Amino acid sequence: MTVVLVHGNPETAAVWDLLVPLLEPSPVVRLSPPGFGAPVPEGFGATMTEYRDWLIDELTGIVAREGAVDLVGHDWGGGHVVNVAMARPDLLRSWASDVVGVFDPEYVWHELAQVWQTPEAGEQAVARMVAAPVGARASVLAGRGMDARVAERVAAGMDEAMAQSILRLYRSAAQPVLAEAGRDLEQAARRPGLAIQASEDHMVGTDEQRLRAAARAGARVEVLDGLGHWWMAEDPARGAAVLNRFWAGL
Repeated sequence: MTVVLVHGNPETAAVWDLLVPLLEPSPVVRLSPPGFGAPVPEGFGATMTEYRDWLIDELTGIVAREGAVDLVGHDWGGGHVVNVAMARPDLLRSWASDVVGVFDPEYVWHELAQVWQTPEAGEQAVARMVAAPVGARASVLAGRGMDARVAERVAAGMDEAMAQSILRLYRSAAQPVLAEAGRDLEQAARRPGLAIQASEDHMVGTDEQRLRAAARAGARVEVLDGLGHWWMAEDPARGAAVLNRFWAGL
């Protein structure tokens, strides 16, 4: 069974580097969303819906060759995963996401997301990100829990295409858009789901919102106590164990 990994913001596929070798033997494909370590196609608007459709297109090709996949998403990649699970469960054997809670109707975007969603303030914020030296960017990521080696690789991929994609994506999902998308959360229960809940990740909803959304999506909940937003690059062994156990039980 093919495992497909989708990362988020502000990241590249390097965020999975420490996790991949620990996953149970299985083909692993890392998909980089346009603007986040991959080129932005002409005419691509980097909206939430366009990223969902991009992922559906990518998965359709993989499934045609190899059969239904085990789809795993982190951060915005996790949002894309849930959107696909609601819209095209036929492409999946299972799905896993660490941001299911953002689809709860009471979810409020975190402070930095609200900056990106604000005209002028958002442009200034991403301009500072791009202008900072790679080492400074990596230090920020490492300070938030990302393994220093991974942080250097991810920071090197932060560019103007990513900056513009951040603004477009977050603005396309400003509330109430995300809450409206979550109205279909029960549709994700058509395939086995896993809600990964890193206890120290405070950007993806309260504990109550995460548990409530997971229940609506019919997803099993695994708590990574003491880990933060970048759990896969903070304690990859624990993250891999959770995923391997989930897949073994399917």
